[in-house]
Amino acid sequence: MKVLVATSRTQGDVEGDYSFCVPGELLWITMVCDTDRLYPERGCGCGRGFGGLTSHRATTTAEVADLDITEAQLRLAVTTSLTDQGWLVPETAELHHELVAETVDLIHEIAEPLPAGTIVRRRIDDFHAFQPPAPR
Repeated sequence: MKVLVATSRTQGDVEGDYSFCVPGELLWITMVCDTDRLYPERGCGCGRGFGGLTSHRATTTAEVADLDITEAQLRLAVTTSLTDQGWLVPETAELHHELVAETVDLIHEIAEPLPAGTIVRRRIDDFHAFQPPAPR
């Protein structure tokens, strides 16, 4: 299954890049704060980032990877991460399935049509994919 993973490829090519994830870590498309939505050039940068499902840190560069992972395993990884980060709390239990499904669907929507190795960058709700040049 195609998913998004953290990568150092092309990291630093764009001013303001950041990478605090573990290379190869599964990523999700994080929520964006109001400041970044209103002032993307002056916000905190969350509107350019992808979140690490394990480290709970962020990066501005994602890579499409075709991994030996099932849908159920990806859903479990997303559920576990969002629970650990405090997004899925008992008071909103009736919404958990929907939030996890939307998160997994967005990962699929971005990754599935692209070939493995494609780099993906983000600006709020717009995602830009490109093939980096081959290493020399």
